[in-house]
Amino acid sequence: MEIVISLLIGAVAGWLGSVIYKGSGLGLPGNIIVGLIGGPVGYWILGKLGIALGGGWLGAILTGTIGAIIILFLINLIIRKK
Repeated sequence: MEIVISLLIGAVAGWLGSVIYKGSGLGLPGNIIVGLIGGPVGYWILGKLGIALGGGWLGAILTGTIGAIIILFLINLIIRKK
């Protein structure tokens, strides 16, 4: 059950990240992957800055969204250079 919840949170975070950061569209599978990778990235960066967005689903979605935006920015930097 935890895997399904993680996938849902990752999907929502990746989708929000793609809505906020208008770049190349990755589709639903890409959004899920970006959201799942964005979660740990967001927690790491916000932890280094001493910022906590709270616990629970909402905190996880917001943190994952911030990480997803960062990852989407990096992906678009790499894609544009080619």
